[in-house]
Amino acid sequence: TVESDSQALSSPACCSARYGLAFLSSYGFFVAYALRVNLSVAMVDMVNSTHDTSGNHSSSVCSGHSSPVRPKHNHTASVYNWDSETQGWILGSFFYGYILTQVPGGYLASRFGAKWLMGLGILGTVIFTLLTPIAADLGAGYLIAVRVLEGIGEGVTFPAMYAMWAAWAPPMERSRLLTISYTGAQLGTVIALPLSGEICFYLDWTYIFYVFGAVGLLWFVLWALLVFNSPNTHPRISERERLYITTSLKNELSSSGGHIPWGSIVTSRPLWAIVIAHFSYNWTFYTLLTLLPTYMSDILGFSIQQNGMLSALPYIGCGLLAVMGGQVADYLRESCMYPTVAVRKAFSIAGMIGPAVFLVAAGYTGCNYILAVTFLTVSSSLGGLSASGFNINHLDIAPSYAGILLGITNTFATIPGMVGPVIASALTKQKTIEEWQTVFYIAAGINLFGATFYTLFGKGTVQPWAVSSSYSHGD
Repeated sequence: TVESDSQALSSPACCSARYGLAFLSSYGFFVAYALRVNLSVAMVDMVNSTHDTSGNHSSSVCSGHSSPVRPKHNHTASVYNWDSETQGWILGSFFYGYILTQVPGGYLASRFGAKWLMGLGILGTVIFTLLTPIAADLGAGYLIAVRVLEGIGEGVTFPAMYAMWAAWAPPMERSRLLTISYTGAQLGTVIALPLSGEICFYLDWTYIFYVFGAVGLLWFVLWALLVFNSPNTHPRISERERLYITTSLKNELSSSGGHIPWGSIVTSRPLWAIVIAHFSYNWTFYTLLTLLPTYMSDILGFSIQQNGMLSALPYIGCGLLAVMGGQVADYLRESCMYPTVAVRKAFSIAGMIGPAVFLVAAGYTGCNYILAVTFLTVSSSLGGLSASGFNINHLDIAPSYAGILLGITNTFATIPGMVGPVIASALTKQKTIEEWQTVFYIAAGINLFGATFYTLFGKGTVQPWAVSSSYSHGD
């Protein structure tokens, strides 16, 4: 049997090519997410906060926190007079590009190889990031165009990496390798937010884009030199590891025989349950991701230096709970024999209704900023549980087509990133707490709807249309 073969052949993880790929791709996602969120922090400093010369945010709703006096040399970078609506469009524009390449990304990866698709996608994002300060000087329209192009480059990363792992990850190691790979995204957010705040504080906002751009260029060089599309094309892989990976995958790679049942996919109710859940979860996630620094500055009165640090807290929590939740979820399925569908739904409910409750609560903390930051952090952290809920349900209902399903749900789940920040910015023109309560209520309402829909229609078993004649055991 395949199992005993792969046991006999198993290849140590240490210094292996597949773990090298996991860490390098993790660094790649780190770059992708750092370049995605750094604008949110820079925005606080790029915009002319009304006649605010002292460097203290006298214009915030709550009294400002005594911020250390800034080094004098750093106010050379230009400031712009963009209203909150323009800011909303600038922050949301990234996702207009991102949505375009989700489904094509998976297709292109299978045609031209995932290595160069992922590499050039992120390289493109890096180049446009380095051009950001020039674009901003030319005008808001140019900046929006640059961000759309960054989104196009980054849209291919997840589908490309899915295709890459199809050729590299032994079934028994899938969860471990994919977790290492995708944790880079959380890390990118967690490190880029506070670091951007510090760079803004000591230098000026343009350096945010130069520093992260340089980090991205270094990644591209390593990726180009060290990564290969499949174990068979890798020149430095040990023969033992190459055999181990190819043997463990020999029954998996030809599962669909080129035929994709689009009709059944599009009409699959469990898939639409994932789509709705993913959409509503991302509404909260993206609204916070893009606007948290603005909220910390306009309402709670934190300076840019404190802002990045505090804005990162929710993502540290989210990453930790996602990883711990994954362990618990698999334990419940394996050891306690709970049905997959029950585990997926329980985690989805906890990971969607929990954040909704604490988000609304955060709107009522007034100027008790310790409570406000705590509630926002708890809200986002609980969201991490959904990573073991609807988020990996694709692999339960159609292992052979997981990449395509991911492209479909990710396409719909990007819409909140396009619409959420724009709506939230339009609602918070006066920068009052009541306006932000409305924003939080909308997000919470959408989350409740998504959780309910998923609970009613989600499934945990392989769907009949996903079992093709040559189907072999899935993940």
